Amino acid sequence: MVNSRSEQVRYDLAVIGAGPAGLAAADAAAGLGLRVALVDAGAGLGGQYYRHPAPELGAARPDKLHHGWRTFAELRERLAAAPLVDHLAGHHVWAAERGEDWILHATRGPEAADRAAVTARCLLLATGAYERQLPFPGWTLPGVVTAGGAQAMLKSGLVLPGRRIVVAGSGPLLLAAASSLAAAGARIPAIVEATAYLGYARGLPVLAGNPAKLAEGAEHAARLLRHGVRLRRRSAVVEAHGTDRITGVTVARLDARWKPVPGTERRIDCDALAVGHGLVPQIDLAVELGADTVTTADGTAALRVDAQQRTSVPGLWAAGETCGVGGADLALAEGVLAAHSVAGKPAPARELTVRRRRRAFAALMAAAHAPGPDWTGWVTDDTDVCRCEEVPARAVREAVTELGAADARTVKLLTRAGMGWCQGRMCGPAVACLSGGPVGRPDSRPLSCPVPLAQLAQQDGTTELSE
Repeated sequence: MVNSRSEQVRYDLAVIGAGPAGLAAADAAAGLGLRVALVDAGAGLGGQYYRHPAPELGAARPDKLHHGWRTFAELRERLAAAPLVDHLAGHHVWAAERGEDWILHATRGPEAADRAAVTARCLLLATGAYERQLPFPGWTLPGVVTAGGAQAMLKSGLVLPGRRIVVAGSGPLLLAAASSLAAAGARIPAIVEATAYLGYARGLPVLAGNPAKLAEGAEHAARLLRHGVRLRRRSAVVEAHGTDRITGVTVARLDARWKPVPGTERRIDCDALAVGHGLVPQIDLAVELGADTVTTADGTAALRVDAQQRTSVPGLWAAGETCGVGGADLALAEGVLAAHSVAGKPAPARELTVRRRRRAFAALMAAAHAPGPDWTGWVTDDTDVCRCEEVPARAVREAVTELGAADARTVKLLTRAGMGWCQGRMCGPAVACLSGGPVGRPDSRPLSCPVPLAQLAQQDGTTELSE
């Protein structure tokens, strides 16, 4: 039964993340006789992908906001009846350490009297991903949200970020976000996509092996066509306008390297902008544990796993977006495969096929939407690159040209870019590009989330804090 037990139990498997990969892994592992802790920072099951309205909002048809809602509903129903699964909601894991067993250290928020610890023989990371942002003048204005953030507002709060919303950036999430927003009543004057989609043409066999992905794209396209939404390819929002709130954006054509083409600028009025340039795997915990990573075709770092979803760290598995962004179907399949590996059972043939096809599609998608090297051409010196610490691009460029910084870490030390609340998750890719250093190198964060000092200082008998 899914519950919120907090007493110390030795689990066979701890799964961090209750999105598609985590849900599928917990369900499959319980079916194979393993005792499972499903640990997640959220209050309910579903993660970011299956985000849904709170019951008190009275949403009559939450399934209308999702693809694959039936899959989620079935998983949730099975887990509710699973006596071997404990759902530890509201537990944000900030560190993991390995001894005879894994010990996960989690905070339940600043109001909690103490921190929580979860002990398990094996550990599976299904922590998903977060959005990549490339800054531009005006991107900190109220009314500018991420593409996924706009979807989250709609899915969980049943609200829109505005009534006239430009959707911009790069990647398939733009079509999904625009489709959902339009269906909810928003006016979408344009989808501004930085690529030309020509990269997909180089992978026709991969596309043929993924008809469900083609059908999903066609469904979004048909809905957008019905709402009269225009797609502007090979273009980008290079400036947002407004004072107290966004009132419009300037859109420009891009060349093949993503450099704005002079003379192609056009203003579009709007009261909200949903913008994002793909997703970045959330791998903080694994990086601190020394797990090997790979750089994907779009320049992000993902965990390296073998055919059984095992990382390079003994006893540590990973599934879903942590291994490279590829969508819910892939995450579900990899969760099942990881559970079978932990249990020492043969891998199901169906999930093996899904993983092979979806991973190929993920690689094609990443290559098709990889940011061009000259996107920094739309970043003015006054543009804040690090929102948390309010570090402008000028400071980053001066650190490189005048102070000799050659990588993002040195820029961080000289400018404080990346030292704020988000710890570089929002500005990290941009700072790396502006510094001219390696892109795709994973960041090192000893604590994967903010932890109250009172909880951090506790000696609870399960571990000793290092000096």
